[in-house]
Amino acid sequence: MNNLSVTTILIIINCVVSFFALNNPEVMNRLILTPYWVERKKEYYRFITSGFIHASFLHLAVNMLSLYFFGEIVEYWLGKYLFIILYMAAIIISDIPTYLKYKNNSYYASLGASGAVSAVVFASIMFHPLNDICLYAFICMPAFLFGALYLGYSYYMDKRSGDAINHSAHFYGAAVGLVFVGILYPHLIPEVASAVFHWRPEFLR
Repeated sequence: MNNLSVTTILIIINCVVSFFALNNPEVMNRLILTPYWVERKKEYYRFITSGFIHASFLHLAVNMLSLYFFGEIVEYWLGKYLFIILYMAAIIISDIPTYLKYKNNSYYASLGASGAVSAVVFASIMFHPLNDICLYAFICMPAFLFGALYLGYSYYMDKRSGDAINHSAHFYGAAVGLVFVGILYPHLIPEVASAVFHWRPEFLR
């Protein structure tokens, strides 16, 4: 595996762990984030393990495709060690608000790599805010606009969903990605702000 990128290794780990969890309820229950049990049994490992399991194969596919398309860009700019730090920090930090909110709710549980993937997506936006992101191969938009729609969708799903997917983690993960890159490359902050402010769609140019 020496020749594999960190992005590829993370995708493999996510796929393997998620496959076993989806096919074994005992494994799923052991790895999922349950704030109630974290609070009472001090099972802090769940902050990490919950970031490598998914609610369905579709949920897994969406997150892994996003990680595939954005991860290589961020890994190139940060290097493999900082990329790992970003990914793991985002998994943990994006779950902390959920833990604090639901630590007394014995019925609540959440899972998914959403926080880490969101951090990677928004770190990529910091490096290339105007790069085209294409959905379904023909709906294309600049990366920063994709990020805004991504968070809008996450907000909508967080309000209506009961699928155990931690949609709110997208927001906190996004913040981790932006702050992480902003600290390492502070000169990018005004550059990104200027690029977004001066952007105009093709038909207005």
